[in-house]
Amino acid sequence: MPCPHRASASHSIQVNFDEYCQQKAVPPGSSSYYALREAPAGRRPLLTALFALRREFEETVKETSDPAIGRTKLAWWQKEIAALAAGAPSHPVSKALTAHLGGGAKAMEAEYPALRTLLAGFEMDLDQARYLDYPNLRRYLQGVGGTFATLTARATARNPAQAAAWAAPLGEAMLLAQLVAELGNDARHGRIYIPVDEMQRFNVTAADVINRKYSDAFTELIRFQTKRAREALNAALAAIPAEERRTQRTLRAQAALALALLDEIERDGYHVLHQSIALTPIRKLWVAWRGARQR
Repeated sequence: MPCPHRASASHSIQVNFDEYCQQKAVPPGSSSYYALREAPAGRRPLLTALFALRREFEETVKETSDPAIGRTKLAWWQKEIAALAAGAPSHPVSKALTAHLGGGAKAMEAEYPALRTLLAGFEMDLDQARYLDYPNLRRYLQGVGGTFATLTARATARNPAQAAAWAAPLGEAMLLAQLVAELGNDARHGRIYIPVDEMQRFNVTAADVINRKYSDAFTELIRFQTKRAREALNAALAAIPAEERRTQRTLRAQAALALALLDEIERDGYHVLHQSIALTPIRKLWVAWRGARQR
């Protein structure tokens, strides 16, 4: 009598870790969901696993109230990344990366430094909640945003070895835009990603941000932050090589969504302290589709 469970054990495990990554990283209606719809079908599971890994790291540091617990979790992830590079992962996301990266142990070893850099970038959230100036903040933008965009770009690039040169600035710009949009929520969790010297220049205090105090000074400060993020996004998009534009539809969709959100924040009068301004799912679908295909 044939076994009623037709799927093999290995197939069942793959379905489980792929489903885990899907639920972790790209819930329906999210910006990531629409950006990943633009990925090449054959590389979508790998990109989804990368997005899930970033979410795991982010939750470890940003959704853990006790820094000691956060550091314990980070230490576990450091060991898991090493196990991933050695071909012996235990976490569902790590197993998905192993299954979909391709190239075997050599490919995993090649990505190991970038994965460590990404985790170290998130670790900065446990070490500091404020940044004295923009060069200081940029270390965070590079470690998290630049590294993640580079990993994403290499997954589909024609020339992966050259991807960091143009993908890292795009990732930094996208994170910069995200920090503008999430300013109020981050402040409620004790973190302000606007450099201290820039807040002083515009005469806005940390107490103003934490207490959701709007003013003309605050509006000018956020207008400056929005303008910088928008200019960085446009410059980075323009720098993607012509031969890579088709391969990078996911990153281009993400950037288009970030630009559209900045426009929405501007239209709303920069009221980012008390609410989370977002695009509707239908608009996300259109913006991502168009952004991925614009010349």
